[in-house]
Amino acid sequence: MENASTVWLSLFTLSLLFSPISSSRSLGKTTVFDVSASSRLAKHALTQNPQSLEQQTQTTAAVASGEVYSVSLHSRTSLRKHTHKTYDSLTLSRLARDSARVSFINSKLDFQLSNLTRSDLKPVQTDIRPEDLQSPVTSGISQGSGEYFARLGVGTPAKQYYMVLDTGSDINWIQCQPCEDCYQQSDPIFNPTDSNSYSKLSCTSTQCSALQVSTCSRAGDSCLYQVSYGDGSYTVGNFATETVSFGRSGSVPHVAIGCGHDNEGLFVGAAGLLGLGAGELSLPSQVKATSFSYCLPDRDSASSSTIDFNSAMPADSVTSPLLRNPKVDTFFYVGMTGLSVGGELLSLPPSIFEINESGRGGVIADSGTAVTRLPSQAYTSLRDSFKQGTQHLPLSTGFALFDTCYDLSSMTRISVPTVAFHFAGGKTLQLPAKNYLIPVEAGGKYCLAFAPTAGSLTIIGNVQQQGTRVSYDIANSKVGFSAGKC
Repeated sequence: MENASTVWLSLFTLSLLFSPISSSRSLGKTTVFDVSASSRLAKHALTQNPQSLEQQTQTTAAVASGEVYSVSLHSRTSLRKHTHKTYDSLTLSRLARDSARVSFINSKLDFQLSNLTRSDLKPVQTDIRPEDLQSPVTSGISQGSGEYFARLGVGTPAKQYYMVLDTGSDINWIQCQPCEDCYQQSDPIFNPTDSNSYSKLSCTSTQCSALQVSTCSRAGDSCLYQVSYGDGSYTVGNFATETVSFGRSGSVPHVAIGCGHDNEGLFVGAAGLLGLGAGELSLPSQVKATSFSYCLPDRDSASSSTIDFNSAMPADSVTSPLLRNPKVDTFFYVGMTGLSVGGELLSLPPSIFEINESGRGGVIADSGTAVTRLPSQAYTSLRDSFKQGTQHLPLSTGFALFDTCYDLSSMTRISVPTVAFHFAGGKTLQLPAKNYLIPVEAGGKYCLAFAPTAGSLTIIGNVQQQGTRVSYDIANSKVGFSAGKC
């Protein structure tokens, strides 16, 4: 005799056959989740071989349209072959990097909202002017996680490099010869003597003055930068300007970039880091982009996408106000007002997603954070509503930071409650089920991909952003989300 879950699944499958609504669309208060497709992708992540550098370089180029710049964007899985034998081991590794990333963001906020001055910062010992360089103490594991990479040209003639994509940082930097200490990377280390456009910045330059931590070289004729983290990771070197190239879509001269001669940390083979934050030294600010957008490929797939500068926002984008925190320079904030589960708006105070007078709170979308973090009250409400709508599914034990998990090993397609973000102006972004119910073990264990935070900052993670083009219209202070524009 069939058990209850099998009978339910059979009836549900029959309803799908006669339903005019495709499996990728919302079914009112519920949506269809393709368990079998998700499981196949998870298993593929354990066996796929990263593409060669030559194959990746071929996908870098994009056709120029006016001053629209575009380069390829790749997930960590598609570039770096991991050593994990099981999917749960791979998941635990991802979640460890994720927790470190959230700690880094919160530490960065704490520092920017503090009253510390340069004289209060703790010195970090390096081979380049250790007596002068100082840095805030924050976690650097997140910077080394490198969940997504862009392929960018640096120098004249341009050479291509994989750079970590980071919406939570402002300073761009690359490992440089000669190396006092350089970690292993996929591409040859950048040699400034091979570039006709490399130029060191002076200590009195506006770019040097904009650095949080800087000093002069021993000769006093050039600016030295340092970005340092509490776990011992850091990059130190000359602050210079270089030409940055975006495939065949164009190049921009005189971009301030750190030329790191002394670099320590686990940076996953990347040549350096691209800062996509809101500060004046970030790449969007320096190329004077009126907008930029990216679409993050599925982390378990070998597919690639693009990051575009000055491109138009897709017409079908769900838009939100793009907000700035007057007390924090780095982050772009999203005007989110609420959450809904199963078509029902959760009963939450509007202030839970707002930036308060002290600069705390608010909502950011981060490329380096995987799992969306919600203030405890919001998370508990979302989780309880989701569990109420999934009573037909067999529960499983928790996994790492996840407390709501299911055993879907015997199922191919299921019905789950819809989950949506609500933004100022009445706009709603409904998430695909695969963006909030994710595999944690190859055997069919799935968990709700949200987590609580003791702080007041909401972070929309890259799991929830996958497959959606996120557009920052800086000129018009709007952020847009458009599904499938990758």
